[in-house]
Amino acid sequence: MALSPPLTNFSANGIGNAIPTTRRRLTTRRPRLLPHMAASDSSSSLGSFEQGRLERPKWAGHTPLSRLVSALISFKPFYSILKLVARHVLISTAEKNNIPWREMTKEILVSDVYRELESIQDHSIVYPDHFFNPFHAYNEGNLSWLAAAEAEAATLSMMRRTIPDASSADEANQIARANWLQAIEQHHLQYSETSIIRDILDIGCSVGESTRHLADKFPTAKVTGLDLSPYFLAVAQHKERKRVPRKNSISWIHANGENTGLPSDSFDLISIAFVLHECPERAIVNLVREAFRLLRPGGSLALTDISPKSKMIEELSPVLFTLLKSTEPFLDEYYLTDMEGTLREAGFVNTKSILTDPRHMTMTATVPQ
Repeated sequence: MALSPPLTNFSANGIGNAIPTTRRRLTTRRPRLLPHMAASDSSSSLGSFEQGRLERPKWAGHTPLSRLVSALISFKPFYSILKLVARHVLISTAEKNNIPWREMTKEILVSDVYRELESIQDHSIVYPDHFFNPFHAYNEGNLSWLAAAEAEAATLSMMRRTIPDASSADEANQIARANWLQAIEQHHLQYSETSIIRDILDIGCSVGESTRHLADKFPTAKVTGLDLSPYFLAVAQHKERKRVPRKNSISWIHANGENTGLPSDSFDLISIAFVLHECPERAIVNLVREAFRLLRPGGSLALTDISPKSKMIEELSPVLFTLLKSTEPFLDEYYLTDMEGTLREAGFVNTKSILTDPRHMTMTATVPQ
């Protein structure tokens, strides 16, 4: 199906210029099309990934298997072992896939990244209780330098596992990011009366990988990355300083995405990428409501996260899904949340959900005009 004319500030090639330059050797060529991508129309890859037969995996929600895994995780001695195993699996899997996890982490930790903290941290922030949970095998959750230093390597490793047919982690990352950006582009073209995107907010931006992709894709827009962890933001700002200066520099804000304090009707596009599965349902509802308040009429919201209907996720081995649940304390709440209903109740219209890679869905919606 032919697309509408491109938006005035969409870049001509959404894949090539969406990849940040780092010290590592990155793939600069256009990624090869995988078997599920038709050569004549790259948009055919969207939504063509295989879904599972269930609404959510058997190990999620209120199923007997889910309750068993949750009971095991609640046993503290076993949980402590699980965290260690999960961390070992993450690092070893990454390095087997030629992602230099330890080297990338050390490069951040021995840098001058610490200087960024004071300029970016808002000491008046009151953190919500759920943010103190031990996410991803870190006792301090996202409030630590180690978690921030390892975030890029962890993301690349996740992308590599998501698209195993790719030739490298960098190519897998390019493919997944390009599909995500394409889903956003198609939605905005179809449902927004204006083709101009002036202001973009990336809520839960982590160390800024998704933020930089958005800024590369929309080079004339003013892009803001917002996160609740000052350590992640310090790394994001540090990494951005190492790049060639942009015409429109990215702004970084330390704030709570549930209550940002930013003016209403300030953005044309809001992205929340790989955040919701780390939130209890009440926080998910608050994030969606806040996004609705911040978007201008006709503005687009893009939620990207684990797909409950992913065949790849549904078929995880018992060991892997137990490790996954041990590092994601709110995963069950996420799987049980009616995302489309949450968007409707907040006031959004034109809700669409599509698999943009084998593991993840991108759900888009519009503020009425």
